[in-house]
Amino acid sequence: MQYFQAIILGALEGLTEFLPVSSTAHLIWGVKLLGLQSSEFWKSFEIFIQLGAVLAVFIFYFKKIWQLENIKKLFVAFLPTAIIGYLLYGIIKNVFFDSYLIIAWALLIGGVIMFIFESKHQAKEKEITLAKAFLIGVFQALAVIPGVSRSAATIIGGLSLEIGRKDIVEFSFLLAVPTIVAASLFDLKSTGFHFSSNEFIILAIGLIVSFIVAWLAIKAFLKYIQKYDFKPFAWYRIAIGLIFLLILNL
Repeated sequence: MQYFQAIILGALEGLTEFLPVSSTAHLIWGVKLLGLQSSEFWKSFEIFIQLGAVLAVFIFYFKKIWQLENIKKLFVAFLPTAIIGYLLYGIIKNVFFDSYLIIAWALLIGGVIMFIFESKHQAKEKEITLAKAFLIGVFQALAVIPGVSRSAATIIGGLSLEIGRKDIVEFSFLLAVPTIVAASLFDLKSTGFHFSSNEFIILAIGLIVSFIVAWLAIKAFLKYIQKYDFKPFAWYRIAIGLIFLLILNL
């Protein structure tokens, strides 16, 4: 049954990682709904399978990600999250990840903020300079709180800087590569790679499924933003945040 659960969670990760709805929140609630006991392995699994999603981005944007100008921007944007994530690692994994209330409120508040910024957004197709890349990185650093969403934080940051939707979405995709790889490897190093052979198989299944679903989600999302805005995602976050709060108060 664990293999089937790994497939579900891998698909959930691949589908939500690059959408501004918080993949972490969906995975945490997914684990709960599947009746899995919270453990160090499942916490590591939730982080590790993101490598499958980021591999999809790496291949999808293979040429663009190696351009020197993009490397500079991604490095600058990655720094805030790297510093904050390193300093607050213990709190993030052992406090934030265990608080369903924080996750629910982060989803709800993030949805409201996204709706406000989207309503006022005036795309002027401004270039993502190094300074703006750093500011986007500061926004992304807020996503150390589960429920905020790394994708949503970078997108809101881009909207606030009047960057076009397609440009900020693609930059968010690219920024996922150093951010998720670093987080996954740091987490696995912290666990000492102390997994059983069966747990390694579960990790591999989740990663492969995540890669396939993420590839399809990236293509679909890029087509979506050519015609529509982010308001439906804002409403979704608000709705699911309210549902989670209601469940917690029952």
